[in-house]
Amino acid sequence: MPTRQKFDHDLEELSLNILDLGKMVDQRIALSIESLVNQNMELADTVVVGDLAVNDLQAIIEEKCILLIATQQPFALDLRKLVAGFKISIYLERMGDLSVDLAKLTLRIGQDKLIKPLIDIPRMSSLAQEMLNKVLKAYVQEDCEDASLIALMDDEIDEIYSNVFDELKGIMMANPDQVTQANYLLFACRFLERLGDYCTNIAEEIVYLCSGKRVDLNE
Repeated sequence: MPTRQKFDHDLEELSLNILDLGKMVDQRIALSIESLVNQNMELADTVVVGDLAVNDLQAIIEEKCILLIATQQPFALDLRKLVAGFKISIYLERMGDLSVDLAKLTLRIGQDKLIKPLIDIPRMSSLAQEMLNKVLKAYVQEDCEDASLIALMDDEIDEIYSNVFDELKGIMMANPDQVTQANYLLFACRFLERLGDYCTNIAEEIVYLCSGKRVDLNE
């Protein structure tokens, strides 16, 4: 196989690995929220144990990126693809870590009666997962414009987080005996807010991949 053809094949394989990682993380986010809403300890344990697979795939992607940079010495767009792919895999792995953190909150709350209906948390999760799926599509299509627009969805997540923060703060002030669980739910909202931030970071890498320019989509 000619050198360029093999390199293109390796880049395509790398993109597929990153998509697989993204799908894996998306599934774990969904499972972690399902475990929290339904107080399902077994499901939470599954998410925690499953983090090893996320870490392993991220390590494979990292090794491929480093090997291709070292052996092919790419320039311009090819180099940006490898740098962006490497950083995107790191953000996805951190999102996987957050899904584990969410599952661990399920284990800490256990079967205690929930202090409030969990409506906003699933909504934040749905938005974060929608951002993730859109940003992965933009990555495949190398769509700089769509990647930039995805960041706007993060504002909605931030707004929900702010509202839930105020609500839970009020619950803690009125019911000191509910402070522990209220704090757990605050952590859950914070983790979901961070998921939106990581999706925005991935969108910034896509803009860099397409244009060679570094932008701050949170401005």
